Amino acid sequence: MEVSINIIKQGKHVLIAACDLDLLGKTLKFGKLDFRISQSFYGGFNVSVDEAIDLIKQGTTVNIIGSVLVKKAIEEGVIHPKAVIEISGIPHAQIVRL
Repeated sequence: MEVSINIIKQGKHVLIAACDLDLLGKTLKFGKLDFRISQSFYGGFNVSVDEAIDLIKQGTTVNIIGSVLVKKAIEEGVIHPKAVIEISGIPHAQIVRL
């Protein structure tokens, strides 16, 4: 399975946004808010889930969404299961490393 990942570097800060490929371009409902999995933020290039996890480990700020990607991140110890929220039934997590 491939995922979409976008890497934005600014100085020492590395922002990574990644999503399951099938979610790219979709909009999910989160209460009264729309959560857009936009090409401009989550789009970049496609990689395997394992490659994405390796890149996510290097990020200082990370946004990930999708069942496959979040499950793998939990399995690899990158995120704690209790740090995951669901948006329209889709798992989403954020990481901030200071």
